[in-house]
Amino acid sequence: MRIALLSYRSKTHCGGQGVYVRHLSRGLVELGHEVEVFSGPPYPGGLDPRVRLTEVPSLDLYREPDPFRIPRPSEIHDRIDLLELLSTWTAAFPEPKTFCLRMARILAERRDDFDVVHDNQSLGTALLDIADSGMPVVATVHHPITRDRVLDVAAAKWWRKPLVRRWYGFAEMQKTVARRIPELLTVSSTSAADIAEDFGVSPSQLHVVPLGVDTELFTPAPNRVRNRIIAIASADVPLKGVSHLLHAVSRLRVERDVDVQLVAKLEPNGPTEKLIAELGISDIVTVSSGVTDAELAALLSSAEVACIPSLYEGFSLPAVEAMASGTPIVASRAGALPEVVGADDECARLVNPGDVDDLTKTLGELLDSPLDLHRLGAAGRRRALDVFSWESVAAQTVAVYERAIEKADRKKAGAC
Repeated sequence: MRIALLSYRSKTHCGGQGVYVRHLSRGLVELGHEVEVFSGPPYPGGLDPRVRLTEVPSLDLYREPDPFRIPRPSEIHDRIDLLELLSTWTAAFPEPKTFCLRMARILAERRDDFDVVHDNQSLGTALLDIADSGMPVVATVHHPITRDRVLDVAAAKWWRKPLVRRWYGFAEMQKTVARRIPELLTVSSTSAADIAEDFGVSPSQLHVVPLGVDTELFTPAPNRVRNRIIAIASADVPLKGVSHLLHAVSRLRVERDVDVQLVAKLEPNGPTEKLIAELGISDIVTVSSGVTDAELAALLSSAEVACIPSLYEGFSLPAVEAMASGTPIVASRAGALPEVVGADDECARLVNPGDVDDLTKTLGELLDSPLDLHRLGAAGRRRALDVFSWESVAAQTVAVYERAIEKADRKKAGAC
């Protein structure tokens, strides 16, 4: 099977989209399929050498270290570039839409090169043009962005709320597009239910295929750093609940020599950096970003506890990686987290989302119980081996491709 895998941005080591593209494409080629990844910047790194990468340049107006930069006039080549620039200047987030417009233009000339097109979370309106051209289209919705919008609007200061709502305007486009894609992939039954509710799609369109983990890379280590807690946040936003963990840590340090490893890209002088300073915990919180997979695996296996204090998760790749590392988890009872880690006290301790008292108490009790740390860590490792693997993810994804191809063939036959 010849597969076009689309991703409007694909951070190499941070954020689920880049990780998903890298590992899924490798799993697909392992099964004997041909895969070409089309990505806007930042481009994915570490792709399997058998996977072809086609870069789809954009104005990249959110790039590091100069987000919201002003492009040179020579960078504006066509109406799509102009749309991207004007949308950004009016506080919108245009990348999903403009990426799909560029992909529709590319695939119009390469229609016969692929058997199926798989979109990763873009859901731009031009994806419907690709489908209308007769190409079978499958789309992955990791979770409905509408959940992020609610939390970010609620957390914003009153004068910023209109700007936050404007930035999330692309969510309405994604709703419309998702309703018209016959085969949608998502990563948990919780996310499927939320997508059906928020996007108004039929449950029959949704296929649950969880994410996988490299259990050879993410594996337990013989020694761990006493009282080390690790947390991983793909974005510095209220949704990730990092502030609640920091408040809990400030209380825990009174009686323990706590060591916190926070893997996240923080906004310079942003709310999380300010909170670390205000709480006086900069001496025990180490922040790192841009870590390699090997470095992340080493950090996870060095910790006694992995904390996932999110207010919502459509899945949670860090939870699966922590389980594979044999690292006990303290996680919010929110979104798909209970589904991913299993029942409370099986591989993880679950706490009420946003409840600092509950989080502080649970972290303290677990750090003080070597037997529970060992039991939860061993159970997590078993769950990772039994339930999550990229080979299984790829095989289940191909089954959805086959459904999409069959439907497209029937549609063509009916039109003849």
